Amino acid sequence: MSEERLMSKKKPAFSVNEKLDEYLHQYNRKIEIPIFYEDLLRFSGSVVVYDANEEDTLWVRAYYSEYDRIEIDQSLKKVYSILHSDGSNSINPYLNVDAVDYCTFGNSKPFRIKIRNILNDNFTYFYVKKTDASRVYGLELEHMLSPYNLNFLVYKDTLIEEHIAGIPGDVFIRDFLPKCDASEKAQLAKEFVKFNERCMIRLLGDMRSYNYVIVPTHDFDHVVYKIRAIDFDQQCYEGKLKVYRPQFFKENYQMVELVRNRLQKHSVDQYKVEERSIVAKRILSSGNRIKKLREICKHDTISNPENIAKLGEEIYALTLDVKFKRCKKMGQILDLALDFVKRNYENVSLKQIIESKF
Repeated sequence: MSEERLMSKKKPAFSVNEKLDEYLHQYNRKIEIPIFYEDLLRFSGSVVVYDANEEDTLWVRAYYSEYDRIEIDQSLKKVYSILHSDGSNSINPYLNVDAVDYCTFGNSKPFRIKIRNILNDNFTYFYVKKTDASRVYGLELEHMLSPYNLNFLVYKDTLIEEHIAGIPGDVFIRDFLPKCDASEKAQLAKEFVKFNERCMIRLLGDMRSYNYVIVPTHDFDHVVYKIRAIDFDQQCYEGKLKVYRPQFFKENYQMVELVRNRLQKHSVDQYKVEERSIVAKRILSSGNRIKKLREICKHDTISNPENIAKLGEEIYALTLDVKFKRCKKMGQILDLALDFVKRNYENVSLKQIIESKF
C-alpha cells in the first residue's frame, strides 16, 4: 500500500489546552525560555547541508544578521543550560553555537542546534519546534512507556527536544545491515518485532525508517542493537491501524524480511508477549502520572471525527470490544488500548495474550 493511501497528506498542529499546560507545569516540562521558534525563522540566508556522500540532507544551514546572531547565540546557550544543566549563565563562556540548521522536509519544520564545548570540542544537538499537542503526548508516552527517558521543554508555542543519538534507520538499512552477521540480524529482527508492537500499543504512527534510529551498544563480546523512535508528530492522529504498525511501510521492507527469515512464529509471539508485558508493567509503575495524562488526552482534540470513527471500527474488528466503536475522542481510543494491554497482563493467561489480535 502506498503512503498516499496509507496516511493523510498533512497533519494539522493542535494547540496545548489548559489541562495539558497544567500537567506540563506540574512535571517540570513547562519552563520559561528566552527564544521562540518564530525568532529562529528570521534568518537572512541559508545554504544546503550535504552528507558525507555529497547528497542533499534536506536540511539547510541558516545564517543571521550580525545583530540577530549575537542575541540568538546567547539565547540558545541559555536554552542548552536549562535543558542540560542548572539554567544559569555560568557555562556560557565555554559554549559555542556551531550551527543552526532548518529542516525543509516533513510536518514539524524543526531547527537543529549544534552546541560545542570549546574546551574539549565535545558537541551535542537539540531541536526547536512548534508546539503541537500530539507531539507532546507522544513525547510523554515515550518517556513513560518505552525503555528510554526523554528530556524536553514546552513554553507557549515553542517545544525544545533533546537529541536522540543513533544511526538513522534508513542509513542503517542501507549501509550497515548488509554487514551484520546472522546473530546480529536475528537480534535486529527481535527488536523490530518489539518496536512494532510498542508503536501499535501506544498509537505512535509513521515510523518509516527515517523516523527511528538504531542504537548499537558494545557489550563485552558482541554488539546489542536497540530501536528508538525519534519523531512523535503522528501520535494518535491517523484513522488506519496500519499507520501505527511500522511493518506496513515500504521503507521498512528489509526489516520485515529479517523477521520473516530469521524468526519462527512462536518466537515472534514470544517477543510480542514480552513487549506487551513490559508496557503493562510501565503503565502500572507510572502511577498517577500516566493516569493524569490519559485523562487529559481523553478530553482533548488531537484528530478529526472521521479518523476517530475509522480507527475505532478497525480496533473493534480485532478485539470485539464495542467500547472502541463508541469513542468520540482519539484519547479515548488510546486509553482503551492501554487499558486492554494492562488488563491482559493482570488477568488473562499467557495463551490468551498470544492469541489476542490487538
